[in-house]
Amino acid sequence: MIAILFGLGSALSWGAGDFSGGLASRKTGAFRAVFYGEVIGLALIFFVALGAGETLPAPAVWALAAAAGALGSAGLLLLYHAMTKGLMSIATPVSALLAAMLPVVIGTLTEGLPSLPTLLGFGFALAAVWLISRGEGNDSHILDHLAELRLPLLAGIGFGGYFVLMHVATRGATLWPMVASRLGGLLILIAALGLRGDSLKVQRGAWALIVLNGILDIGGNVLFILAGQTGRMDVAAVLSSLYPGATVILAWSFLKERLSRSQWLGIGTALLAIALMTL
Repeated sequence: MIAILFGLGSALSWGAGDFSGGLASRKTGAFRAVFYGEVIGLALIFFVALGAGETLPAPAVWALAAAAGALGSAGLLLLYHAMTKGLMSIATPVSALLAAMLPVVIGTLTEGLPSLPTLLGFGFALAAVWLISRGEGNDSHILDHLAELRLPLLAGIGFGGYFVLMHVATRGATLWPMVASRLGGLLILIAALGLRGDSLKVQRGAWALIVLNGILDIGGNVLFILAGQTGRMDVAAVLSSLYPGATVILAWSFLKERLSRSQWLGIGTALLAIALMTL
């Protein structure tokens, strides 16, 4: 049960972080918002790790965690690029679904099959991720957009790879691997910003949202790690992948954005999935 609570906490924290990050992106641009959110998260987790006195992990753990962070940031950049090139309502659910499925496959191979209720919960949770992430008014069939799936699939592999590698890297430590992960992700973002030639100037009204995004994002990462340490990796990853639900509910509550029927259905399906995983 504690692992499930950590996983749900991760989804809520990541979803709220995406909401604040989305608002910041409207003010100052997505790449700058993500970059400074990463910097703030890195500074926060670095000083927490120093204060906690956690033992420094082996170089192999640092390398593994840095690779996980690089995969996660690369996945994020690929997803943003896919959104500019194709249908957002296809790119987002495809990447989120694959990000959740990859740890399930790896977890089944390494830890064996979970219980039947948990397996059923996986199925409902994956369906919920798809339904919640779908945009309003897109009734086109996914097979009609196969050419647009390459980047979302690669983004999903990046996100799923982050889940798997961070689970392995944090078996003996929590905070310092997070520092290494942030460093790896930050290097990818710096390279991307350099290639794009973007300015690093941030609009004055965006800083509070960027800081909030950085805190919530790092909190979601820590809660995901704790979920994996206290339970199964696949359960942690699937529950954490429900974060779009928190984002759309916040948008509905604060921005008065209308939720589609598929999104409401997805939220209900997510609640059913959570109930099954607690059995």
